[in-house]
Amino acid sequence: MLLTDPRVRAAYAEGAGIYHIIPAAVAIPQSTDEVIRLVTQVAESGQALIPRGAGSGMPGGNVGSDIIVDMSAGFPSLNLDPQRRLARAGASVTWAAVNEAAKPYGLRLPPDPSSGTFATSGGMVSTNAAGPRSVRYGSVRQWIAGLEIVDADGDVRKLERGAGSGAQFLPTADGRRLIADRFPHTRKNSSGYALDRFAETGDEIDLFIGAEGTLGIVTDVHWRLDPIPADNAGVALGFADLDAMTEAVPYLVSLRPSAVELLDESLLRLLPDAPKVACLLLVEFERESAAAVRGVVGDAVRGLKHSAVHVETAVNRAGLEQLWNVRRQASPALARLPSTQRSLQVIEDGCVPLDALGAYVAGLRESAARHGIPVAIFGHAGDGHVHVNALPDTTKAGWRDSLRALFDGVTDLLLTLGGVPSGEHGAGRLRAGVLDRFYGDDVMELFRTVKRGYDPLSIFNPGVIIPANDWSPVTALKVGDDAAAIPDDIATRLRDVERTAAWATPKLQLAR
Repeated sequence: MLLTDPRVRAAYAEGAGIYHIIPAAVAIPQSTDEVIRLVTQVAESGQALIPRGAGSGMPGGNVGSDIIVDMSAGFPSLNLDPQRRLARAGASVTWAAVNEAAKPYGLRLPPDPSSGTFATSGGMVSTNAAGPRSVRYGSVRQWIAGLEIVDADGDVRKLERGAGSGAQFLPTADGRRLIADRFPHTRKNSSGYALDRFAETGDEIDLFIGAEGTLGIVTDVHWRLDPIPADNAGVALGFADLDAMTEAVPYLVSLRPSAVELLDESLLRLLPDAPKVACLLLVEFERESAAAVRGVVGDAVRGLKHSAVHVETAVNRAGLEQLWNVRRQASPALARLPSTQRSLQVIEDGCVPLDALGAYVAGLRESAARHGIPVAIFGHAGDGHVHVNALPDTTKAGWRDSLRALFDGVTDLLLTLGGVPSGEHGAGRLRAGVLDRFYGDDVMELFRTVKRGYDPLSIFNPGVIIPANDWSPVTALKVGDDAAAIPDDIATRLRDVERTAAWATPKLQLAR
């Protein structure tokens, strides 16, 4: 069951983030029974498991030195119940596959991670994934009706929304007050266990959503579906400065958009067809009639006519596709960087209150300039959620120290602005060591209580959420002379996967 061939292990040494860690072995289970056997085996041997989907997660929760459990292929079942607007999907089923099956019935899964063509159901649950439409539809959390998981005892458990708690963790009254006081008030948060949501709902399922594979292995997901809106339209709004953009976002959010996306000048300058503005907002609206959606686009334009310096509208689906083309140019542009410059997602998922969005982007620009590291900034403005690709020249002396200084500086900035380090990608290994700064020691002890309650032997993804004793955000990087050696042909294939976002590629193919 365990694959220990060095070439196979090398093919699983990387995911979409910054790390390069060769696992001890790889398992590719094809059934729940095989997952149960794996869990039983490692509980007896003292090893640990790292659940993994396509490998597109950014913060390092999908790599490690233990046993990788590749869930991307062995759980492909998908069954729809259109009348109840439900889809039961195996852990391997992608967001795209769910939506393709639901579309003939006029239904969809509204949260739309940009990785949707390859993001698996299990992976989306594990990080509480979101995307551009989260401003209206939220993260995947509210669209999960049930889960099937294998727990640390090797038992199959079914968790249902609204079923209450059979939890191994129940906060006291003092614990509930602590949670209410210490959890940040941002629109999105995937930083650690969702104790705030669990305290609110009492549903054990909320502890597993966003747990990043640290409490059990997800094998099956029951998705809630929603009708596809009849019409959509949008507008691109350019601004001369960040203050004008920050003032515009709450007004746009009040119009109930389905997306409000930010492209900062740090990214726009890499895109040949982008307007010359300080920042650009791409706004999408969904309504039940063409008249309604055109009307709300008009409201957006009129309301911001004195602050926007660039306006381009799209009043039908074809026009909207063209409008969003500038956003789709971003990944190819980053792939064209010179070989000495790598895109490293070190500070890539911070989320702040809406009124702090401009200050956060300005602080990111300033910190990047101070440490001599170019960045490309974009994100989900309607949620105050910003992604950043750091673009260091890895031939320059001291680039790793500068990268660490950038990480520390941006962490300080998020704390000052009342933000969180992860809005939708999870803490992973990258951010595990800073969670105590955002929540405090008492909440971190609650996190440890959750972990001990569900995984007393720490067999599931150790070092994720609860940091390892030797935690450092910039060790074991996939770039640099000290990266663990793997065969040159596999290293080239992994780099090609990263450049082309070909995360759906079976990793065993890379080892052939």
